[in-house]
Amino acid sequence: MLKIPPHQVAGHKAGNGKLGPLVDESGRFYKPLQGDERGSNELKFYTSFSSDSRIPEHISKFFPTFFGTQLIEASDGSGLKPHLVLEDLSVGRDNPSIVDIKMGSRTWGPEASEEYIQKCLKKDRETSSLPLGFRLSGIQIYGNKESGYWKPERTSVQNLSAEEVKLILKRFVSSNTSTDMDMQPDCAFAATVYGGSTGILSQLLEMKAWFEDQTMYHFYSCSILIMFEKGLALEGQNPGGQIKLIDFAHVIEGRGVIDHNFLGGLCSLIKFISEILTAPSEHKSLVSSINGVN
Repeated sequence: MLKIPPHQVAGHKAGNGKLGPLVDESGRFYKPLQGDERGSNELKFYTSFSSDSRIPEHISKFFPTFFGTQLIEASDGSGLKPHLVLEDLSVGRDNPSIVDIKMGSRTWGPEASEEYIQKCLKKDRETSSLPLGFRLSGIQIYGNKESGYWKPERTSVQNLSAEEVKLILKRFVSSNTSTDMDMQPDCAFAATVYGGSTGILSQLLEMKAWFEDQTMYHFYSCSILIMFEKGLALEGQNPGGQIKLIDFAHVIEGRGVIDHNFLGGLCSLIKFISEILTAPSEHKSLVSSINGVN
């Protein structure tokens, strides 16, 4: 039985007659194959990457497992359409906190049309992409059984200042997430989610080491998903912090050149996470300036 992904925080969403991804009960994620070059490009990437012996195992774990393509009934009622069949990254997580971070100060590739370049350039300039090297595309933060999720409108988290972005990333690992919008985030789970030998910062640094060397691909307009199980954190257990790279419709061949666009955004994100770990209470609360709380 296919259904709309319950924990999707960004991208095209299914429902109300719109085309979007679906999931099943077996842990598969079905992403509609876009009909233009974006669809063929993403399929080409997954096919190439999944069989590329040059990709070390400790790096391939940061990418969704690819199971090929399949014709299934599209979510918009338009009949059978080809879908990428991928690993459902949220499967097995009861109440995950998730943030989708679009990487790079530039989200368009060199072979894009002038119309697409202008569209992306406008958004890059209006959001935090240009000044920070990344932007928050969407987020949901689990509070507790009573409060549920804090899930602001996507547009309200895309054009934040550096201080506001840092505040959201603090709020992401706080125990007082959804109770009082003006309350200073306590960063109660920063050490267990961001820190440690297997935490988010360690994983980002592992990814960074690869990007400092790899020249096979340039990852334009890709996102890093950061996820952890807030319920486990509240119970003092390992929250299972994890990062994954997603969205490869605009990946191009690296041709022997380092992907400085992605790497610059990754270094910037690492700096934010590192500062939260070393000085979690440094900044005053700015949450009340962010609108669209559900």
